[in-house]
Amino acid sequence: QVQLVESGGGSVQAGGSLRLSCAASVRTFSRYSMGWFRQAPGKEREFVAGISWGTSTTYYTDSVKGRFTISRDNAKNTAYLQMNNLKPEDTATYYCAADGPYYLGNWSPQKAQTVGEYDSWGQGTQVAVSP
Repeated sequence: QVQLVESGGGSVQAGGSLRLSCAASVRTFSRYSMGWFRQAPGKEREFVAGISWGTSTTYYTDSVKGRFTISRDNAKNTAYLQMNNLKPEDTATYYCAADGPYYLGNWSPQKAQTVGEYDSWGQGTQVAVSP
């Protein structure tokens, strides 16, 4: 398993921005697909964004398209989630997750959205957006 540590959460007003980071303790980080999920109180964990290993193809849930950007820096073993124009409904605990390592195989948006595809999870970082 990969150890993942999220950071960058906090409290902002609606319209503000935050950048979440997810540091991975693995040398072969480039061979892992990464995902960001979130869970609001009383709700199920939901997919936010995913980025593939290899080509760094990205995929987003509809509610964050155009506002959030997922990226990765393989040299730093870190994935990021840039969140702009935050809304109160974005309030949740955000988790990063890793799926891999891959040496062959296709990534797909369907796999990226599936909680069970991911082998490792971080402890979460809280994001609170006030009106």
